[in-house]
Amino acid sequence: MLALLILAAIVDLLLAALLIGVSGFIFEGHEGLAGDPSAVLAWSTGLLACIVMPIAGLVLRAYRKPGLGILIAFGPLVGAFVVTFWPFRPY
Repeated sequence: MLALLILAAIVDLLLAALLIGVSGFIFEGHEGLAGDPSAVLAWSTGLLACIVMPIAGLVLRAYRKPGLGILIAFGPLVGAFVVTFWPFRPY
């Protein structure tokens, strides 16, 4: 169980690094908060989830609930897959 939590933490931190790395291209340059407010809010929430959810998973492991901790720690990865592959038409 600890190995899965560590794997989830690594994946979430890599996803956070990817979000930070690509934010300049998404929000038009180095002025990252100059984009649409709803997009900035969604982006910031995703970044915060990538940082907080692995910590919450490790805390739940300390409280003897490792299964729930793994589920929570893999939350940002599942959310990224849903956002990426959900068949929606924005226009």
